[in-house]
Amino acid sequence: MNSVQPIETILDKMMETVGQSKIDIFEIGEDSRTEYESLKRELVDIQKNVIHMIEKSEKTELHSRFARNRLAEVSKHFSNYSDVEVKEAYEQANDFQVQLAVHQQEEKQLRERRNHIERRLMKLGETMERADHLINQINVVINYLTGDLQQVSEMVADAEEMQQFGLKIIHAQEEERKKLSREIHDGPAQSMANVMLRSEIVERVLDNEGIEQARIEIRDLRVMVKDSLSEVRRIIYDLRPMTLDDLGLLPTLAKYLRNVEQRTGISITFKTMGKEQRFPTHMEVAIFRFIQEAVQNACKHADPTNIVVKLEMKAERITMVIKDDGKGFDIITKKEGSFGLIGMKERVHMLEGKLNIDSKPNVGTLIIVQIPLAIV
Repeated sequence: MNSVQPIETILDKMMETVGQSKIDIFEIGEDSRTEYESLKRELVDIQKNVIHMIEKSEKTELHSRFARNRLAEVSKHFSNYSDVEVKEAYEQANDFQVQLAVHQQEEKQLRERRNHIERRLMKLGETMERADHLINQINVVINYLTGDLQQVSEMVADAEEMQQFGLKIIHAQEEERKKLSREIHDGPAQSMANVMLRSEIVERVLDNEGIEQARIEIRDLRVMVKDSLSEVRRIIYDLRPMTLDDLGLLPTLAKYLRNVEQRTGISITFKTMGKEQRFPTHMEVAIFRFIQEAVQNACKHADPTNIVVKLEMKAERITMVIKDDGKGFDIITKKEGSFGLIGMKERVHMLEGKLNIDSKPNVGTLIIVQIPLAIV
């Protein structure tokens, strides 16, 4: 029982840290959600005010036109009017011109505030999604840490049980990804279509400011809708690429790497060797997630020009090679707590594989993984 005591102490400290992190993330999500709802209400008010201001500008423009015509008439037949009438005609025309300028400035400020709020809402939506995703992951960790201590000790002592437990965690994570994928698809992706309601304002701009200004509004609107939908679909694909179930590992990897290449501009070469075949679901998921993690780490941290991904399938093992020409890092001083490295090592360990990383500053990084097929 003495060997269990240190584990229990470590678990208590980890639980305290993880629990506090969950509270912090929850507060971030709630603060973002509160600001999101407040900005949504403000956006509705601003949209109404924009329409109201356009109507006021129309009326003021009409009055200003009449006042200018009146002033022109008085100026043309100056001798037929008294000094008071001339003064009144001039002051009225000037007042309406000033009012029109004020209305146009207010309308411009409202539009700028509206655009700022729309961009902020998109950022807050992303923050809330990330916070919810992190909380779900922390819940998995908490469930793991609060499990039966004896069971944890046995898993530490028994490599096979530890492996199966890890695979169950991956399976649970993938099920949660499926659920989130459906929810995001039915929620944010559909709600972005509501942005098209802004076209009502575009119509008014067309009537009042001309076709060129309306075209500018329409182009901005289309770009916003296109970018939003693309981002939502990218999130859906990252959560759970459906082609992994339908087509298998290689087509899914090829599509994913093409998408990364198009999105980042980094040249990515994908090579396969050996006979293409289907593997158990948990293995295909683990391999896909490993390559995804390695490529994302390279794109995010290494600033590479080229990335090469190789997948060799033999009867006894699968070999993965991910190489980039980025800035690399010093393996000796690289912190072991790096979440990217931990995630990759864990996935390889669960499949009883071997992981080798070779990297040097300003040289690039080479990752080689070998997964035995005997456990399939």
